[in-house]
Amino acid sequence: MRPGTDGSVPPLLLMNGIGASLEVLQPFVDALDPRRTIIRFDVPGVGGSPPPVVPYTLATFGPVVSGMLDRLGFDGSVDVLGLSWGGGLAQHFAVQHRRRCRRLVLAATGTGALMVPAHPRVLGRMLTPRRHRDPAYARRIAGEIYGGTMRDEPERAARALHAETRLGPRRGYYYQLAASTGWSSLPFLRLIRQPTLIVAGDDDPIVPVVNARVMARLLPDARLHVYRGGHIALVTEAAELAPVVEEFLDG
Repeated sequence: MRPGTDGSVPPLLLMNGIGASLEVLQPFVDALDPRRTIIRFDVPGVGGSPPPVVPYTLATFGPVVSGMLDRLGFDGSVDVLGLSWGGGLAQHFAVQHRRRCRRLVLAATGTGALMVPAHPRVLGRMLTPRRHRDPAYARRIAGEIYGGTMRDEPERAARALHAETRLGPRRGYYYQLAASTGWSSLPFLRLIRQPTLIVAGDDDPIVPVVNARVMARLLPDARLHVYRGGHIALVTEAAELAPVVEEFLDG
């Protein structure tokens, strides 16, 4: 947790992508105004978090996140940002704990099983945690799976994934992957009543931008921001996207 300098500003709860420990989002956190309190966590079996005792789903993990906020002393509402896999968790959290979620930011994410899918080769790369464990492999596939500036500068993806991250056991990645298998938010999107900012790249091989446009039409109170870039621009182009997020959160 990074305490903010202004207690009147709602805390921002960050939910990370699959296989990535909380440190991966550090460039984005550094680009945010210090007045805002930032809350981050590792899902079970990732980074510094112990493996789960039993498998979990996005729906069953939402109450765990709510309990974490209680233990940290946050009994009011927070703003929530979900990146990629974390965007699915954020959507569930916004419905299950609507009084705890003031505003919602969905970055490089979609509606799960019922969405325009990535190319099968890209999906195949996502089935293992190898890119998080092998910098050379991450550089080799970065352009193909992340798109955007990673096509010309794949070493930036390797740095983003490996510079500060902590690796958990391999089964943590597979538990996280299984948690969203068969899941879709499409049936309950209209239940998300919070003001929502959808942030999507125009060159995202994992979540094609058409999914963001569909979500923006179905969510009751949504704003869409399409940037020139790929899947992990929130990390690699944090200086560009952090002001967009903060303008939305500040209303």
